[in-house]
Amino acid sequence: MTTSASPRQPATKRGRDTRDAILRAAEEVIGARGFAAASIADITRAAGIAQGTFYIYFDGKEQVFRELVAEMGRFTRRTISEAVVDARDRLEAERIGLRTFLEIAATRPTLYNIVEEARFVDPPSYDAYFTAFARNYARNLGAAAKEGTIRPGDAEIRAWALMGLAVTLGERYGQRNPQADRDAVVAEVFDMLERGLRS
Repeated sequence: MTTSASPRQPATKRGRDTRDAILRAAEEVIGARGFAAASIADITRAAGIAQGTFYIYFDGKEQVFRELVAEMGRFTRRTISEAVVDARDRLEAERIGLRTFLEIAATRPTLYNIVEEARFVDPPSYDAYFTAFARNYARNLGAAAKEGTIRPGDAEIRAWALMGLAVTLGERYGQRNPQADRDAVVAEVFDMLERGLRS
């Protein structure tokens, strides 16, 4: 995917609403059909705008795609941060965070698809998405270890391991199976995390 300028931020509420309508339409169209099969005409038709209006806000489909990946990162980090703000300790924050992530995967499956497709469509966006998560995650795990609420260990490796677990569970028990008992999934995962696999 070629690099293009940053997306333009509109100054008026009407402009912001139009830009958001384009992003929501792109999320639906690209998330359902895939990047290659989706066209700008499909996106503008879904947004209910003229095709020329699209180019007021974005240079092309690639730029919209990158913005959606970045948006998913911001949305997920913000949603999880808000959910865990009153957690008593790191383990409770992990439990609430995983439950929240599974809910996001179940309720925003098209945006979840876009992040997964970014691995092939735009690897730098995909890498940036997970690297930003890992950096914040490792910082929180390291702080918890210093406070003594979890055992000491390599915070970066732990962050990537827990993210990998969450992404796989999000796909299986959120995105692809939105009716799954997410509380049961979280309970099983945390039985394993807290007790280990040793008999």
